[in-house]
Amino acid sequence: MYVGDILRANNAHVVTIGSNETVSIAANLMYASNVGALVVRNSSRSKDAAVIGMFSERDVVAVIAERGTNGLAMKVVQFISPRSLVSCNSQDALADVERLMARHGIRHVPVIDNGRLVGVVSMRDIALAYEEAACAA
Repeated sequence: MYVGDILRANNAHVVTIGSNETVSIAANLMYASNVGALVVRNSSRSKDAAVIGMFSERDVVAVIAERGTNGLAMKVVQFISPRSLVSCNSQDALADVERLMARHGIRHVPVIDNGRLVGVVSMRDIALAYEEAACAA
């Protein structure tokens, strides 16, 4: 199975946020969109803005634990890892992406094909895909 199989099954809905938005806005956007992570774009949510990282529910919890509710007014970009963006493409095997997630200690990976953001794959997506495949067998 491949990442593209998951994207087709999930209709590849991606929720993004600009890097200069606040943690509070990010938390509200995740809640309203029913997603566990947002793709962070440089400066704005424009489709042309570069993907610079991911911001997840775990990040919101970490901000509040470290900074209290004052952290909610801080910008998302302040909590994006300075290391290279971890991503995959739609032709990658799910097993490879699962290993990538484990190696980096992450649960959501942006899917980038030919420099264009096409989706996000999560550990939950992978687990459900394996479960469905096992039931179909």
